[in-house]
Amino acid sequence: MEFEIRLSGSVELRAEGRRSDLGSTKTRIALAALAWDAGRTVSVDTLIHRIWDEHPPGKAREALHTHISRIRGSLRIAGGDAPAIVSRTNSYSLEVDPDRVDLRCYTNCVERARSLRDSGDEEAALRLLDRANGLWHGEPLAGISGSWAEHLRAAIGETGLVAAVTRAEILLDGGKFTDAVPVLLPLTEAHPVDEALAERLAVALYGSNRTAEATRLLQRTRQRVVRDIGLDAGRGLHRVHQGILAGMPAATLLSRAGTDGKTAPRPTHRVPDNLPRDVPWAGRRDELRRLTAALCEGRGASDIVTVEAIHGMGGVGKSALAVHLAHRLRDRFPDGRIFLHLGGCSADRTPPTPARALTELLRLLGLAAKELPRELDELVALWRSVARDRRMLVILDDATSSAQIRPLLPGASPTAVLVTSRRRLPELPGVRPVSLDALPPEDAAALFSQRLGRGRETDPSDVAEIVRVCGSLPLAIEIAASRLLARASWTTSDLLRQLAGSGGHLAQLHDMDRALAPVFATSYDALNAEQQLVFRRVGLHMGVAFGPRAIAALTGFSLETAEGVLEELLAHYLVSEPTPHRFTMHDLLRDYARSLIETGDIDSESDVRQAEQRLVDHYVHSADQADRLAYPFRSRTELDTRDPATPPCPEIVDAQSAEQWLIAESANLLDTLDWLVHHGTERQLAISVHVLAGFLDMEGHLAAAEPLLRRATEHWSAAGDSEARARALLDLCAVYTHGSRYDEAISAAREALDIARSLRDRVLESECIHQLSISLWQTGQYTLARSLQKDSLNFLLQTGSLLRIARCRNLLGITHLHLSENEEALACFTSALADFTAIGDERGRYSALNNAAELYKRTERMEAAEVAYRQAMVVADRMGNPRDKATLQMNVASVMDALGRTDEALALYGTVLPVLQAVGDRRAEAIALTRIGRAHRAAGRTEEALRQHVTALEVARAIHAAGEEVDVLYDLALAEQDAGRTSQAVAHLEASVALSRRMGATAEEARAAGVLAALRGEDTA
Repeated sequence: MEFEIRLSGSVELRAEGRRSDLGSTKTRIALAALAWDAGRTVSVDTLIHRIWDEHPPGKAREALHTHISRIRGSLRIAGGDAPAIVSRTNSYSLEVDPDRVDLRCYTNCVERARSLRDSGDEEAALRLLDRANGLWHGEPLAGISGSWAEHLRAAIGETGLVAAVTRAEILLDGGKFTDAVPVLLPLTEAHPVDEALAERLAVALYGSNRTAEATRLLQRTRQRVVRDIGLDAGRGLHRVHQGILAGMPAATLLSRAGTDGKTAPRPTHRVPDNLPRDVPWAGRRDELRRLTAALCEGRGASDIVTVEAIHGMGGVGKSALAVHLAHRLRDRFPDGRIFLHLGGCSADRTPPTPARALTELLRLLGLAAKELPRELDELVALWRSVARDRRMLVILDDATSSAQIRPLLPGASPTAVLVTSRRRLPELPGVRPVSLDALPPEDAAALFSQRLGRGRETDPSDVAEIVRVCGSLPLAIEIAASRLLARASWTTSDLLRQLAGSGGHLAQLHDMDRALAPVFATSYDALNAEQQLVFRRVGLHMGVAFGPRAIAALTGFSLETAEGVLEELLAHYLVSEPTPHRFTMHDLLRDYARSLIETGDIDSESDVRQAEQRLVDHYVHSADQADRLAYPFRSRTELDTRDPATPPCPEIVDAQSAEQWLIAESANLLDTLDWLVHHGTERQLAISVHVLAGFLDMEGHLAAAEPLLRRATEHWSAAGDSEARARALLDLCAVYTHGSRYDEAISAAREALDIARSLRDRVLESECIHQLSISLWQTGQYTLARSLQKDSLNFLLQTGSLLRIARCRNLLGITHLHLSENEEALACFTSALADFTAIGDERGRYSALNNAAELYKRTERMEAAEVAYRQAMVVADRMGNPRDKATLQMNVASVMDALGRTDEALALYGTVLPVLQAVGDRRAEAIALTRIGRAHRAAGRTEEALRQHVTALEVARAIHAAGEEVDVLYDLALAEQDAGRTSQAVAHLEASVALSRRMGATAEEARAAGVLAALRGEDTA
């Protein structure tokens, strides 16, 4: 069967004219990531990076497995010829002939065509190029974004350039100048400073009797080369131009234009090779592929210089990658391999000047020192003259600036230059840098094992922890491996204990010859005073990720200054920017920054404490600003007066932006609370945990919130501040409620209510009643909750506060709903929704829509219920709260089940249940388990239904959720009935009836009583 995987154009599978629908974009890029390496093993980490870049989902491996499963299903389109996706340890491979993948076949055809052309078989080369053209269907991976997709497009673009140049050379060799023009013209437009292309096109134009166009092209190219690259144009352009002016035949100019494609003879002059030794290699596969393609592009051209750059922080393996690549490409550069170090290994060593570096380059090429000029211009001219016809690879290692590099570029030459630097060098035009980050964990572990060599037993879990301690930084890994090799009696566990020793990880990462701290010191010493201060203060930041405002707080700088300095640190690879305006620092660099502070030589203890306090103030005041917009219904204890040094955050302007800020800064806010626990006053901690209580509750940080809120209530009691204590009790009540600890929630709410009444604060009293009613409703005390809410509504209507009135009506509607007062419930939800919409309260709109949908579902208006749930889901997506989203999805799943879409419902429940368990919402967990059991029963899986219902009953009884207990008893009885166990079914129904009667839940009582009567009749019969 004809089967093909297309990566050119849209990613798709084809078999005998049929296409297989791959579904989502992520599934398509997952197929592309496997197909590009068809027949080869691809690690899970590489696949995750290719699909999600630097932002994988929380459970990336599970998501990857889902995409792989979809691909396996789609591959069935090939029938018996369907290739297999083989799963190995932490890797996958697509077992298919690479020629079945259009782009792999395309690149193979181009490479073979180039080889055939070089060997003189031009007819066969053209056939292969025609075949390659037939495989082209448009931009590779069309519609897919991401760094790997862009890298693949760039690599294929380079292959396309080789294909076009090869075709043009064959046409030119055959005297078909007119046919060669349309092939070369778009290439020169896309590569305006490529002198070899310009020469070929000029010859083609001249041979087509378009002499004026040819001369204009040559003049324009020379001007662009000087302007864009800063170098003089090569001799080739001048030779072709002079030949055209002299009227030489076009065929005569061919051997002088571009390259004749033949392999140059090995030079008779001295061939330098001072490369450091290569080492066993692990990782960096994508980087090696990209650099290899770039350095070999245009191989053999006499007037093109290729410059590539490798950037990254100290210790990330830039030099090792450059050296390894040079060893791999040794045969491609027969005229020499030169390694020239341009940086300072220590603070007391000055980087070499361009003149000194040029002198060293020329000396390595065999020129005697006495023959070398003294002036820089003369050295540059001599270097370019010597390198003009040599195909060498020159590594300029640890460059400090573009100005240091420019004089060392060899001009018009087939020599390739590979630059490594600890900072970005944007001033080098046309250079596409490869930025190195720490290794993926799998590659880091492989590097450690390779450095140890065979015969040394290791514990995989120890190795994983060692490379984590090393921050997956290659130099740190090498040093750690070296320490282990030096101690024959040590195991990996011994090394781990040593790395955890005094002074921290950084202090322990050294061997006899190397240490990390001096490597970092070189980068630090290159900074100015402002940059050094920011670098050190990042070491004080409590969390991993931070923004410019946090740095402004830590340093006292203006926001503009902080942003400018962070930009410089980013250029020096001392911080990274994984998402826009959010920065991180490598763990070992952070350790180094802290070590500079701990010496006390630069920053006094007072400076450090003030900086930390400013940072805490920044987070607490900004969180207060966000909290007031995100949770406007909360009753608040005011902050102390805002310090002018902590201005408001302009990006927090509404509820949505406030929630986004709270989510983005969630880790830092938790770290701020931890800092206050250990360093702040009790008042600071009590106020701060109150500010963050809404965030902690809504985002599911219940375990962190509860002990701090209890501590806050104790502080306000000791301080004699009853009003603040009441609000702290309300915060504690909300956390208890969402943790399904209803008895404790009711107790805290009643205590707060007593305080509010003693203070005669009616607004605070109404909020206490609201929180109390929530717990009463969730424990089945519907009548009492309804009574309290009616009284509270009468008071709130006098205040005119639409928000509080809407919240009260919404909760009152819930009590009506559970008491089967459906008309009253719908009236409450409708009024609440109108008020929430009027004031723009998205959270309230979500709640009212969800409750209205529940009413429609209870009255068997399933289509209306699904519409309302979908509307609520749109609102919840904007809010970003994981518990609310999960609750909605659970409710939508129940509608699907009621409409007969049981499999869809079960799939959605499977997504929802882990979220509810993670955030600690046990009531919602009990509801989900009950509904999962209900769906299994509908599908005829009675035993599975029983298992789910029994688990749900245990959860509901553990948290005293009477309403949920009534429901699960009813469903459990139905499942027992299906299993033929009538007596058990009767017992469950009797319990459901009794509990419903105590709660006043008449609809639930009637439902269970009806089934019970029928069962008793069957039993009697």
